[in-house]
Amino acid sequence: MTLSCAIKNIERHLVRFLGHFRPERRASVGLCYSCGPFIPAKSTVQACAALAISLALAACGTTAKKAEPSKPQPAAAAKPGAYYLDDGPGDNPPPNLDAIPNAVPRNEPLHRGANRTYTVFGKTYVPNVSVDVFRQQGIASWYGRKFHGQKTSIGETYDMYAMTAAHPTLPLPCYVRVSNPANGKSVVVRVNDRGPFHSDRIIDLSYVAAAKLDYARRGSAIVIVERVFPGDRGDKPLPTVATGSPPVVPMPLPVPTAVAVSPVVPDAGGLYLQLGAFGSLENAEIFRARMARELDWNREPLQVSRKDNLYRVRMGPYKTREEADTIAAQVRLSHDFSPVIQQP
Repeated sequence: MTLSCAIKNIERHLVRFLGHFRPERRASVGLCYSCGPFIPAKSTVQACAALAISLALAACGTTAKKAEPSKPQPAAAAKPGAYYLDDGPGDNPPPNLDAIPNAVPRNEPLHRGANRTYTVFGKTYVPNVSVDVFRQQGIASWYGRKFHGQKTSIGETYDMYAMTAAHPTLPLPCYVRVSNPANGKSVVVRVNDRGPFHSDRIIDLSYVAAAKLDYARRGSAIVIVERVFPGDRGDKPLPTVATGSPPVVPMPLPVPTAVAVSPVVPDAGGLYLQLGAFGSLENAEIFRARMARELDWNREPLQVSRKDNLYRVRMGPYKTREEADTIAAQVRLSHDFSPVIQQP
């Protein structure tokens, strides 16, 4: 119904309404006797109609609306701490994380390729494959959903809800007890990956291990890392090892796990940022995949090239030194190391 039709209907009803007024009250409401008995003035009807419409509209404007259910506010995001910007715990972690048992040390053969000397961000790492007592104190971080389901340095599938860890130089695989001196808690984890490649961190734990040490929310903590061996219990101090370590029993080496590899590209002109150098193509590919996840802001493919019997993971090529320096600065901000700028 249009507004004009509504006004006419209101006028008609007002005429009927005002016609019921007693004669002595008609003058007080502005009735015109010249228009016929008991018929109100048209201007008065229009004025009353306008007033009625105004009151109706005002009433509509002030009518209480049905209360809408309040939308749940999103939970405040936990402070990411030391893990990567888009990393973090999973959306549906299993219940009772504290009930997940520690890793149990056992004799395992060392991985063929993951225990070779390698270079990352210009720093060379020499894995320690001895069975000597190992103790280290420093900052631990952790890694979660960004790497969940990806390959570790020995070709296994990373599980953020398993008791595992990454270390730059410990033999792969091996076992360590990691203790949080701030609260006295400790866990035993199996080291099956390389990292972290940050100058201020000594070990990366899985999410569940960090949660059990009560530092997952903060992202990092000061910890003590001690190597443990089969027969050692994770809840008591390491026994003192006498001088002269027990001999290493030779064990058959496992068949390397197949991984999807990118083509080894030949050298081309320009400048490159070398991120790492490995004696094994398998390890170079695993590291390349890891850097592709960590450096997700990079829009150029990471390449593997072979030179001097080493497989080098690199970014580029870049036409100018200024362009290469700019990208190197971005890498340095996220990883505390500068890539090595090289020419083919």
